[in-house]
Amino acid sequence: MDAHTPVLAVEAVTGLALEADGFYVDATFGRGGHTALILRALGREGRVLALDQDPQAIAAGQRQFAGEVRLTLLHAPFADLATLVPAHADGRPCRGVLFDLGVSSPQLDDPLRGFSFRADGPLDMRMDPTRGEPVGAWLARAGVDEIRQVIATLGEERFARRVAQAIVAARARAPLTRTGQLAEVVAAAVRTREPGKHPATRTFQALRMHINDELGQLTRGLQGALQLLTPGGRLAAISFHSLEDRAVKQFMQRESQVDPALRGLPVVPPTARPHLALVGRKQRASAQELAANPRARSATLRIAQRLP
Repeated sequence: MDAHTPVLAVEAVTGLALEADGFYVDATFGRGGHTALILRALGREGRVLALDQDPQAIAAGQRQFAGEVRLTLLHAPFADLATLVPAHADGRPCRGVLFDLGVSSPQLDDPLRGFSFRADGPLDMRMDPTRGEPVGAWLARAGVDEIRQVIATLGEERFARRVAQAIVAARARAPLTRTGQLAEVVAAAVRTREPGKHPATRTFQALRMHINDELGQLTRGLQGALQLLTPGGRLAAISFHSLEDRAVKQFMQRESQVDPALRGLPVVPPTARPHLALVGRKQRASAQELAANPRARSATLRIAQRLP
């Protein structure tokens, strides 16, 4: 239950163009798969700062990497990169930042975390269970229109209104406190099933993203990485669904272009010039990786390099 197979690990770490004595940030430590590959490529002077908002991930990392002096582990969200990294970089320029977005296998596989509709557990879904509001508490007070908007926007669920109405009707009969309860309510409200998908897939995704403010955190994290990277440094981001990938793609494209308001001028101010250069095309998991790890099927890797 505590194991996690990182997706596109070799491709992502290769994309960082590691330097033996460089300083790198693993913004989503998980169970340390990417961090381990980075450390393996670094020399004695190289350093890694790894963050995770899940205290269980940090505890597992402290056991796994006990005695590794080149690694610093922080229990913190990557949205705070811009302030956290300078305090732990010891003046070193940041040569690369890696994001591996979404939920990890240990989180999905532990019913007590409340992420999965396949095993009954408390309706929680917080990435960091030490802070914030469980999704069950939010569902107990949110209005039907608010629930519908979250499920429609973050889950891209076409039956969002029916699901929201079913949730509100169900909670009027009895409090929704378990993932099993919610999965049954959603399954009854969704008219058709997508091949190979549980009918609650989109709703659970939407609620998890909402309660953890995943897109807001991603926006702040990407901007923080841009501020931190030294010229020539790389940004690598692995996403697992369209909303995440769209946010990463649009950010990289926007930052790799001249400010549209000043495009075409004979002299473009430095602040309006491109900050990033796209590196290669997006990458997807190979057939071999998909066969070994089905959860890699929707993964997309994008890489960009910081310009002077």
